[in-house]
Amino acid sequence: MDRDFLFEILSTASVSGTELELERKIYRRMQPYADCVTGDEVGDVTAVINPGSPIRVLLAGHADEIGLMVTSIREDGMLSVCKIGGIYPAVYPGHKVRVLTGRGIVYGAVVITRELMKNREMEAADLIIDIGCATKEETARVISVGDRIIFDTDYREMLNDCITGRALDDRLGVFVIMEALRQARQRGCTVGVYAAATVGEETSMNGAYFVSQRVKPTLAIAVDVTYVSDYQGTNPAHTGEVKLGGGPVLCVNPTHHPVIQEALVKAAETCKIAIQWETASGRTGTDGDVIHKTGGGVPVALVSIPLRYMHSPAEVACLRDVQDCIELLSEFLCSLKEPFSLNPFENQ
Repeated sequence: MDRDFLFEILSTASVSGTELELERKIYRRMQPYADCVTGDEVGDVTAVINPGSPIRVLLAGHADEIGLMVTSIREDGMLSVCKIGGIYPAVYPGHKVRVLTGRGIVYGAVVITRELMKNREMEAADLIIDIGCATKEETARVISVGDRIIFDTDYREMLNDCITGRALDDRLGVFVIMEALRQARQRGCTVGVYAAATVGEETSMNGAYFVSQRVKPTLAIAVDVTYVSDYQGTNPAHTGEVKLGGGPVLCVNPTHHPVIQEALVKAAETCKIAIQWETASGRTGTDGDVIHKTGGGVPVALVSIPLRYMHSPAEVACLRDVQDCIELLSEFLCSLKEPFSLNPFENQ
């Protein structure tokens, strides 16, 4: 596992709609490890090996993160905002933030008052950002409407091979698919692999649509994070029993193809990797939901990395799970051979 690459990804801001800095780093990084690396009109980056193979496996991990966006500048010089993605407004008051402007980072603080903290139905519109300016005119010299805002936090390494930081969702998934492609190539994988760092998953999922429409995959695997049930206040009855450090998570879902699932389980057995299971009776909230319905339809599955405290400034993951996801996908890719069909009626 290339931790330097992982930590560079985690240190790069990528709020939905402003992922280009991170995507460019991924584009440059993957040049030596892929047969080709492409970028599309919305900013997706796809690393490809074996592009001549009739079997095209799309691996999708989203590069964007949640955050805030400046909607207006108040007369007192402070900023009003709206949400970008599924934020929890109540975790913002009293936190340091970074405003990502065209001129660089401007640091600020989220206003906190006793009255605000009594608001049990807090919305993003209730949040106000203080950057130290006293007038609208002064703020307007450095801030523009549309500037994105993130927590002023970075990754930290913890005990027992754990890490914490903002937006591990889903830069961990991007890291996993790129490392899986690199490892599969080293092992002699023969099928076409298209590892796509997608944009916009937290907002519109437009990146997954663009990628899938262009790749026209034989099958696809979305790689994302998922909720664990291993700490107080969680309930395994909701989606399943999942714990940090317990291994990759597969999802039982009506849209997920059983043959792909079986192949993933077999790959895990070959690598002696423990598998965890979660359930979803409808949408999974991942790129896989969109990819499944592109073109003539794409068979999909989901591989997830266990995550604590999702969509907070201090998400927590275990790097052993990350490594196991890389190993699992690499083995899965190397196990695929021609001819290959997922149509259950072709072999009756």
